[in-house]
Amino acid sequence: MKRFLNRSGVLIIFLAAAAFAAAVFPQDGKLLVLQVQWVPQAQFAGYIMAMEKGIFTAEGLDVDVRFSDENSSPITELRSGRADFCTAWLSTTLTLDRPVVNICQVLQKSTLMLVARKESGIRRPEEMNGKKVAIWGGDFAIQPLAFFRKYGIKPVIVPQSYNIDAFLVGACDVASAMYYNEYNKIYLSGVDQEDLVPFFYSDYGLNFPEDGVYCTRETWENHPKMCRSMRRAVLNGWAYAFAHPEETLDVLMDYCAGYRVRTNRAQQKWMLEAIRQAVVFGVGENPSGWGVLKKDDYQRVSGELLRQGFVKTVPAYEEFYKD
Repeated sequence: MKRFLNRSGVLIIFLAAAAFAAAVFPQDGKLLVLQVQWVPQAQFAGYIMAMEKGIFTAEGLDVDVRFSDENSSPITELRSGRADFCTAWLSTTLTLDRPVVNICQVLQKSTLMLVARKESGIRRPEEMNGKKVAIWGGDFAIQPLAFFRKYGIKPVIVPQSYNIDAFLVGACDVASAMYYNEYNKIYLSGVDQEDLVPFFYSDYGLNFPEDGVYCTRETWENHPKMCRSMRRAVLNGWAYAFAHPEETLDVLMDYCAGYRVRTNRAQQKWMLEAIRQAVVFGVGENPSGWGVLKKDDYQRVSGELLRQGFVKTVPAYEEFYKD
């Protein structure tokens, strides 16, 4: 039995007994695929470290963490059978016509946000009325549209590409950003944070938890012990990543180099800390409390999807989330 101590003093115990592994892993010799949403970056550090440090193996799981690009989708890979587990947003999975099961809600806090420059004069939501606001499409549009409705805002909505160039050159007054990614890139481009006005949806009653771990209902029904082992390994992987940030960054930068990801250590360090804040939000620093999909969060997201017409029905909380 191997033990690691995280910075909050909580012992993370990795069970490696062969008999236990055989009991929880009914598909001996099967490689399990965990597909994540994008290329290697700190957003996926916990899964990477669970693989690199043998944490999956200690739970009796043979897991390959696979990455995605603009041509692949974790949900598509899961539903096609090419992946056994995937990471996805809660708002995405609730819109599927074939139900999936949430076995671990990793991020508790929405990191999606709007950002304006102070020089624009925008300090409050209502001051976005009539302004050019850039938003992404699809699931990324759900929160901003709810935000606009809540505050009676009628902005000039413009589509946003997957960068912040339009915001930097003044082509829009407000831009969408992920706190762990684009927001920091604005700062790294030379704009001081004190010159920015951030609007976190989580501060305006619109917290939509993001990355969770999902599997098909059939996988859960046929292999619940395996799913629980996956959940434990994922959370232990994140605990290890947060407790050993420099080692984790070393591993991440190697992965980024291997996949030719244009980034740097400072950006990945920012992202790792931002992800840590989202993991512990509302549940505390002790890993024993991580991974829970809270019922009020589920009801908030599903209610908004129903109001905006993205779905006509949603599964019951108890059917969707399996702890």
